[in-house]
Amino acid sequence: MTRLRGRAPRVVSLVPSLTEAVAVTAPGLLVGATDWCVHPAGLDAARIGGTKNPDVPAVLALRPDLVLANEEENRPADLEALRDGGAEVLVTTVRTLDQGLTVLGEVLAACGAPRRPRWLAEAEEAWAAVEPVAGGAAAVVPIWRRPWMVLGRDTFAGDLLARLGVRNLYADHPERYPRVPLAELTGAGPELVVLPDEPYRFTPDDGPEAFPGAAAALVDGRMLTWYGPSLARAPRLLARDLRAALR
Repeated sequence: MTRLRGRAPRVVSLVPSLTEAVAVTAPGLLVGATDWCVHPAGLDAARIGGTKNPDVPAVLALRPDLVLANEEENRPADLEALRDGGAEVLVTTVRTLDQGLTVLGEVLAACGAPRRPRWLAEAEEAWAAVEPVAGGAAAVVPIWRRPWMVLGRDTFAGDLLARLGVRNLYADHPERYPRVPLAELTGAGPELVVLPDEPYRFTPDDGPEAFPGAAAALVDGRMLTWYGPSLARAPRLLARDLRAALR
């Protein structure tokens, strides 16, 4: 998409990570965002439902020049309905850190951002300097319970943890987010369990008790799964929490 002559494009984001990236970099471009787009605080944009159930007529009524979407977070049927309604939809794929950094640059350029933001350069620098603080600790990374689901192969969060020295015991699983019985998870002998606070909100009292004998790292889910301005701080904060758990 090219920048529109004489005015800034009207952008609707169906992806919380991209909402934050656009809002921080080019305030005023976003005319619509999902109910889950909670960063940055005080975002002034129409709310158009969830990532999995956006109000398609409400999105189209905003007359967007571009709708930002993600192949994992948004349903193909909704994206097709938006296209049928005349909207241009940019669908992103992010399964590694490198992909995430590239996609962020491409999305911001498509939105007409005048220059590459400093926070993106800071994120690249921070991850280039990251150290494998977990030392190859064998880990499971639950993202849900009732039923238990964990990070499997080919995930953005898994790539970040690998760079920090976490050895995901399910990194070679055929599924990206497999459901695995708790008995199998504990039977795999993890030294470490990484428990984010989203999408399931694991807490000190809800999660660690299921993995007796394993060090428990409770981490900020946004630092682990969002690709945007938080990436500049993520390696430092995730490394801190992993070190504390393995101490």
